[in-house]
Amino acid sequence: MSEDPTTHGSTVLEQTDDPPPRPGVMDDLRDAVTPRTVGLVLGVLLLQLGFILSYVGAFHAPTPHDVPVAVVAPAQQRAAIVERLNGIDGSPLKATAASSEQEARAQVERGDRSAAFIVDPSSTRDRLLVASGGGSAVVTAVEQVLTRVDASQQRTLTTTDVVPLEDNDARGLTGFYLVVGWIVGGYLVASLLGVAKGSRPATLRRAAIRLGATVPYAVLSGLGGTLIVDQVLGALTGHFWPMWGLGILLVLAAATVTIAFQTMFGVLGIGATVLLFVVLGNPSAGGPYPSPLLPAFWRAIGPWIPNGAGTDAIRRIVYFDGHDVTSNLVVICAYALVGAVVALAAAHLKSRPRNEADSV
Repeated sequence: MSEDPTTHGSTVLEQTDDPPPRPGVMDDLRDAVTPRTVGLVLGVLLLQLGFILSYVGAFHAPTPHDVPVAVVAPAQQRAAIVERLNGIDGSPLKATAASSEQEARAQVERGDRSAAFIVDPSSTRDRLLVASGGGSAVVTAVEQVLTRVDASQQRTLTTTDVVPLEDNDARGLTGFYLVVGWIVGGYLVASLLGVAKGSRPATLRRAAIRLGATVPYAVLSGLGGTLIVDQVLGALTGHFWPMWGLGILLVLAAATVTIAFQTMFGVLGIGATVLLFVVLGNPSAGGPYPSPLLPAFWRAIGPWIPNGAGTDAIRRIVYFDGHDVTSNLVVICAYALVGAVVALAAAHLKSRPRNEADSV
């Protein structure tokens, strides 16, 4: 008699066709939402809240701080007027004496001073020379402060704009938005190059290729932006070549810094780029409200970020004949150069262990 194949001794081997248990909701949740995903989501949340804090913090209560004003007055009154203006609560003005109206006017036309306050001892009417090309919001703030000062002395104030805005540059914001467009393009193209083949360049050669690829893009981006604001819209005209050059530098600065961040931090580098150029850079750039109207933190960091350096550079190129633009160009070039060097160095350091292992 043959033995039942399903038995062995007294032990019965049970057979079953039941399928394996289906994963539960918690299993699906753990699979879909990994700790890394949670970390990335929290990072996005922090960037979002930082965006709100930075923009609202910078713009919710614009107040003048140390706006540079030249004072022209009779010698025997000059020191007292300067002292009175500098003693206003909150220090809205930073008054300095000028020896003549011609000197004060030249300072305003160069962008060294935001306004010139000219006291006429022979009448009850004073004059204010302003440069709306340096920021119309600053002009309004200075007018308001000095109108109150004159009213307290039973005097009146008339304003003359010696550096007016171009007809199609409403509120002087064209330069700011042009800079934002160039910087956004720079970090977007760099992010795309990184994400397309992995956010961390595997070799020094790949990092160099990515950096090199940003150069023709920067040339075309600078050209396109300048053509739009100059030839197409007529918003900022007559400065084609310096504007094009500035656009190239700004795009390269944003692109190389983005590649450096991606090389060091991987996908998190995109978040670092957004933090620098969007969360911190845009509200401190002096666009809607120039630097003297911003709170201390944004006032301090603005000139040291390409957004602010670029916005001020455009104003100086277009409205002040390029006077004192060098410091802005140095900041922008430093970002482009340091970003490229850091990207190459980080790529070399990250690829070296693998190369050494391959040679063993």
